Amino acid sequence: MNFSNTNIDPIDAVITWVDGSTISHCRKRARYMAKVRDPLHENAVNPHRWDNNNEILYCLQSIENFAPWTRKIWIVIDSELPNLTSLSDQLRAKVSFVLHRDIFNEFSSFLPTFNSLAIESMIWRIEGLSERFMYFNDDVFLSAPLLPTDVFQGSLPLLRGEWVDYSELLCQSATRGNPAKFNHFMQINAARMAGFDAQRLFASAHVVHPMKRSVMAELFDQDRDAFIENIKYRFRDLRQFLPQGLHNHTCIAAEKAVVHTKDDHLHIVSGQGVGCSPAETLALLERANSPEIKFLCVNDLPQLETVIPQAREWLRGVVGGFTIRSP
Repeated sequence: MNFSNTNIDPIDAVITWVDGSTISHCRKRARYMAKVRDPLHENAVNPHRWDNNNEILYCLQSIENFAPWTRKIWIVIDSELPNLTSLSDQLRAKVSFVLHRDIFNEFSSFLPTFNSLAIESMIWRIEGLSERFMYFNDDVFLSAPLLPTDVFQGSLPLLRGEWVDYSELLCQSATRGNPAKFNHFMQINAARMAGFDAQRLFASAHVVHPMKRSVMAELFDQDRDAFIENIKYRFRDLRQFLPQGLHNHTCIAAEKAVVHTKDDHLHIVSGQGVGCSPAETLALLERANSPEIKFLCVNDLPQLETVIPQAREWLRGVVGGFTIRSP
């Protein structure tokens, strides 16, 4: 595995986005779901996975406010374009859109895809992408000033997460159908590919993922069949691996990564606050205002609003404040 230090200066951001609320996307999704022979995992078909709640705007605003050194922002889309008129001209000038067909290219027979794991397997193929880049889901935001050294130490990615033992999951067949455990299995599959077992693997936190394009390119060359298998599923499947998990374990195995265990991120999961008092939930949200918290993930903003009606206003304040204008 080649971990050269070439072209280490620029750092780009990559964000995957889809507006699954459009009539065309809903119809297309339903059409391809009907073609799947095996039962789909609940994690693969939850409509919240494709909902558009303007998270992309908060994500972009957070990059402008807290990581203005980012060279370029690539938004990976299927076809629909997000409306960015609420954002500054300076920020929009940094944004380029990349279609799924641009990165799948010779594998376009696997399109359309509704599977983030398949898309994540191919984002390193963006033409013009920097060697070092940060991968964002659109529900991940920066919440405090970020330095390049917070994500890379020279050429080494700074990996956030924890060492875990997931071996018991493999002995409990019921957990395979649990949507909350789906990501665990994706981590297990990725770790195995890099020579780690379920007893001790590095579980990535729900944060911005620093990645190296050359690492992914070489992994693709070395295990092309596994990557092709990973991208063939139009919907998430338990047989897949987490691409950033494979990247991280490969870097760790080569001692070409820095494992960062400091608690500098906050993850608001789906269902957070249900059954709790608003005061308890607000106390949790207040953590995002701490300068020590640099990364925030909100898995289900509309659900959070059922508990905290002002959740969107809170998020707007966390990322630096802006007003969503009508187009």
